[in-house]
Amino acid sequence: MSTIAFLGTGLLGGAFAEAAAKRGDTVTAWNRSPDKVHALAQFGVMGAASPAEAVRNAARVHIVLKDDAVVEEVLAAARAGLSPDAIIIDHTTTLPTLTAARAERLHAEGVKYLHCPVFMGPPAARNAQGTMMVAGPRALFESVKADLATMTGRLAYMGERTDVAAVNKLFGNAMIIGVTAVMADVLTMAQASDVSAEDAIKLLGFIDLNAIVAGRGVNMAKGNYSPSFELTMARKDVRLMLETAGDRPMAVLPSVATRMDQLIAAGHGADDCCVLGIDAVQRQ
Repeated sequence: MSTIAFLGTGLLGGAFAEAAAKRGDTVTAWNRSPDKVHALAQFGVMGAASPAEAVRNAARVHIVLKDDAVVEEVLAAARAGLSPDAIIIDHTTTLPTLTAARAERLHAEGVKYLHCPVFMGPPAARNAQGTMMVAGPRALFESVKADLATMTGRLAYMGERTDVAAVNKLFGNAMIIGVTAVMADVLTMAQASDVSAEDAIKLLGFIDLNAIVAGRGVNMAKGNYSPSFELTMARKDVRLMLETAGDRPMAVLPSVATRMDQLIAAGHGADDCCVLGIDAVQRQ
């Protein structure tokens, strides 16, 4: 079993610390709000008064914090207690450019650092489910691979480019947020049409989102706009959606309509609706 520290015990960090203690690891934790650490005492997690105290003697230091600024602040506060052999495992969702700069600086200072953002909520963290991505030196990853594998259902090493996991985390969250926003618009149309929200969401289960990504998504990435669902027809359907919703607020479809109108005016009306991504592909 390992001696590890957790800096940040919000919903996700607290779930990770709880699971680690239940696996038999020696776990010390710090959080800006001490009550969140005290709540973990029932699982055997020991509280610390400061980040430096929490990381003392820890072989691994897991950080699950709000953003880049807080990561920098907490790491600075922890350095006095950090063992030269300790490995920092950063699960925070951060800006890729700042992640790369932080990794370069820490590595130059002799600090072992891996960026390991996750796609999981607290229940998944407690039950070693979901996905954890890892970016950083391969040798460093290999040294903790077995330990990280106990924390997740899928462990994906993304490579030595230190910001690549941060970028992919934003890709995934964009999809989650985007799909959530579209579902909000679907529910708005359901309300306007006197269809129950539960029935509307049930219908969405008939749509294979993975097939859309594998088909239209791949075509979009390749710049292949051969039509199977022409943009003009898709725009007509979006008009029907907006007219169905009436004056109710919509999350994303009005912006989609505006972008479609711009592309149709530019001569792309006969292309597949995945031409919505044309500018992104052209910038590659």
